[in-house]
Amino acid sequence: MAVRFVMVGGFLGAGKTTALGRLARMYQARGHRVGVVTNDQAHDLVDTNTFRAQGLTTEEVPGACFCCRFDDLVGKVGALSVGERPDVILAEPVGSCTDLVATVIQPLRDLYRGEFAVAPYPVLFKPSHGARILKNLPAGGFSPKAAYIFKKQLEEADTIVLNRVDELAPAELDELARLVGEQFPGTPVLRVSARTGAGFDELLAFLDRTGGFGRKILDIDYDTYAEGEAELGWLNAAARLTAAAPFDLDALLTAVLTQLAAACAALGGEVAHLKLIGMDDAGAFGVGNVVSSDTAPKLSLPSGVRPTAADLIVNARAAIDPAALEAEVRRVVTEEAGKLGVSVEFRTSQSLRPGRPVPTHRYAAAKG
Repeated sequence: MAVRFVMVGGFLGAGKTTALGRLARMYQARGHRVGVVTNDQAHDLVDTNTFRAQGLTTEEVPGACFCCRFDDLVGKVGALSVGERPDVILAEPVGSCTDLVATVIQPLRDLYRGEFAVAPYPVLFKPSHGARILKNLPAGGFSPKAAYIFKKQLEEADTIVLNRVDELAPAELDELARLVGEQFPGTPVLRVSARTGAGFDELLAFLDRTGGFGRKILDIDYDTYAEGEAELGWLNAAARLTAAAPFDLDALLTAVLTQLAAACAALGGEVAHLKLIGMDDAGAFGVGNVVSSDTAPKLSLPSGVRPTAADLIVNARAAIDPAALEAEVRRVVTEEAGKLGVSVEFRTSQSLRPGRPVPTHRYAAAKG
């Protein structure tokens, strides 16, 4: 029997990790075995560690998008089958990637038919940036080239999923639904909250559908796409935290996020997503994020612990020079930890601008 392959797209900070975690639990409640594949431009992913900390078997495709590491994606899916073969694979692509129907879904359906039953392709809509982008508001947002990626992601969706509805007033939500309906006519729109689970029964029912899905091949300018991705500075860092006395891990995570967001604002760069995870040696973990320059830091998964040692991973995505972003992460983490009597040892740190996407396969027309 073919493995169900479920890929959930969406911009940086749209809520893909929380959504996939909830979908994983829903599939498990049905009695299905679930595997997860994450994707990023660099190593040391908060998302990978978050899924593993939740007990999910997870593989990682680092170094480029699924489209450019297609063979690695297939290999990692195979690695998930070494033990118990999963019934469902949940895949989380890089949040600045698009054109995934032509470069991932169609190749899977064509080259690996019989092995994968590919689900319809949902794309999560991120309200904090999406409202400004769909209204063509320049202030406080990204350049038109980064906005181009955001819109192209929605254009290829089988359904557009308005996420974070629990954070929006009814009038705001209705306006977003109107904007999406006007600019992407004919595409179904779902309203959900990955945090609370609202609307997820409808999303799961949509993912169960079969038929003519995953067929929207984009007319896309790869020069604009590449320049939009390159606008963003990428930073992944891992550090060891140690202290002579127990410290409040959640307080440290919140302070780091708050000060890092302030540092990005001082440098004049829009935040796409700041995300971190802190894990103590007993397995407790806390996850926090900032999803735009005008949203407050939030601990999506508080740890509730006071360890004397923990591991910290920071993933930062902002329209800032990568070297400057790396310097600010090191400074902020060291300073905020020091205030709590915590020493910091950075073990890895990688900063970059994403390179031009070069897909392994790109289908000019839908086959599967």
